[in-house]
Amino acid sequence: MSDAPSARFRARILEVFPSRAAEKGWTGAAFRAAVAEAGLSEGEAILACPRGVFDLFDAFAERADQAMLAGLADLDLAAMRYRDRVRAAVQVRLEAQAPYKAAARAMTRALSNPLRGPEAARLLWRTSDRIWKALGDTSTDGNFYSKRAILSGVLASTYAFWFSDESEGHEATWGFLNDRIGNVMQFEKFKANLKPLGEAAQTAVGVAARLRYGR
Repeated sequence: MSDAPSARFRARILEVFPSRAAEKGWTGAAFRAAVAEAGLSEGEAILACPRGVFDLFDAFAERADQAMLAGLADLDLAAMRYRDRVRAAVQVRLEAQAPYKAAARAMTRALSNPLRGPEAARLLWRTSDRIWKALGDTSTDGNFYSKRAILSGVLASTYAFWFSDESEGHEATWGFLNDRIGNVMQFEKFKANLKPLGEAAQTAVGVAARLRYGR
């Protein structure tokens, strides 16, 4: 974490904000309550989050991403099948957010506002990109974009399922995730068979992937 005062103040707000968001939603009221609980002045809060509660979208997602990357670093990814690596990445991120599940749900609701669509897409894409890079992806062609578009869809649909999952240890969610990863692997095999058809076919498949799995 940066030593800049703005980063330190933002971290203090983020530490207490999830419980407030669980009560009040991802709202200005929740943000102000968190600022008061963190013992920050109005000026310090503005320095930390010039846009108020909206700056916590990025901070909350960033914390989950960093926890995910740390968790993946502890796994022997090289010993796993590729599909198991992808599954592990998504599961590790969800498990990192489990203590903040209600806040994550509130954030998703707030980001469902069409005006916030670009921010939602940016954060989802960033997580997908980080997962693929952590798994060693080096693609630079159309596969770079199709992989991230498809994984973004997997993340979005799995989160939506997880929010309503009350099963023991979220086992139902892991089953749902397995099915989604299976769809991705089937699609990758199908796409590989199209390579002899050339770049135009690959582009068409990429569009189809976004329509099927993208949000």
